[in-house]
Amino acid sequence: MSAFWAVAFAFLIVMAFATLPSPLYGLYRERDDLSAFTITIVYAIWAASTIAALIAVPYIVERIGRRGVMLAAVATMMVAAGELAAWKALPGLLLGRLLTGISVGLAAGTAITYLIELRLRADPNASPVVARTIGTSVNVGALGIGPLVAGCLAAWVSRPLTLPYLVWIALGVVALVGLAAAPETGAPAAARAPFSVRLPAPAGAATLAAFAANGLFAGLSGLLLATTFHQTSHALAGATLFIVFTAGVLSQLVTARLRASRVFALGTLSMLVGLVLLVTAVRLSTPSLALFLVSGGLIGAGAGAVYKGTTGLVLDGTAPENRVAMTAELLIALFVGLSVPVIGAGIALDRGASTSNTVLGFAILVGLGVAGAGWGLLARRPKSSPQAA
Repeated sequence: MSAFWAVAFAFLIVMAFATLPSPLYGLYRERDDLSAFTITIVYAIWAASTIAALIAVPYIVERIGRRGVMLAAVATMMVAAGELAAWKALPGLLLGRLLTGISVGLAAGTAITYLIELRLRADPNASPVVARTIGTSVNVGALGIGPLVAGCLAAWVSRPLTLPYLVWIALGVVALVGLAAAPETGAPAAARAPFSVRLPAPAGAATLAAFAANGLFAGLSGLLLATTFHQTSHALAGATLFIVFTAGVLSQLVTARLRASRVFALGTLSMLVGLVLLVTAVRLSTPSLALFLVSGGLIGAGAGAVYKGTTGLVLDGTAPENRVAMTAELLIALFVGLSVPVIGAGIALDRGASTSNTVLGFAILVGLGVAGAGWGLLARRPKSSPQAA
């Protein structure tokens, strides 16, 4: 099982690096007088490169195997961290986020399937549910760890635009050592998947809509905290994202014994309540920071449960040789959700739309999206589909 945890650790640090700069964007804005629109471009480049890597993952796995892809993901993350630490101007930030997206796409498209296969390799009679839950929990929870660490370092130590990246380079070295001893779970030729596999449209739409709300926090929470709640603490910005994504992990863990369909339904309900509270928090005559944080927790919990439920419903009915391709498609939907809607919100804010109206319109679209997609996914689920969580 040491190989299993080595892969889980590598997955965690790569995914944590994905959102690590989020609480630092305020410092970049101050340093180079960047606009909100420029920050959304930085965010868009990261998202686009992540999606491109996810599209390519099944083909890359076919050639270099699961372990090879994870090694490449960690190595690319370390290069990105070094580049961001050394080149702090806008072009360096853009290049660093491009490389970050590649590393995230490689890891996210491979790790969950790799973890399941390592678990079954160690115990052929084991259920894949535990490994899948750990994988999806790391995928969601790590997105909150990076901002928390970076935000605290930015608030309490010197060189906030250098030290977090150096810390992640050191963690990358540890991850590479662990991965070097991990076995490959199949020869590259055996990893070939028929790439005609397609994610059901309702599953993709549900994942996209759920993570659109998380994307609002990942991309714009620092700006909202500063402009709406008049809170400029980098530590608070990092802690906000930690709350959102940690709630997603907790929701996956506490629903471990529930059927995937029920987990999905509970996640949808949590998201809808969270969206109502988010709109209320920013539209009060005196905006409520406490309500904003509570809404973030409910939205994060809902997104985590929706992702877990969707993953269970989809992967349980997918042949093992198709799981990398199917996981990649699920994650493409996830990262489109994390990026495209929040880019639209950032552009609206940059063009003068009020925060309260932007959040209201965003919440309506996301709420309709996740509820409608959820109805489509659960209503069309075959009666004989697996019920495991």
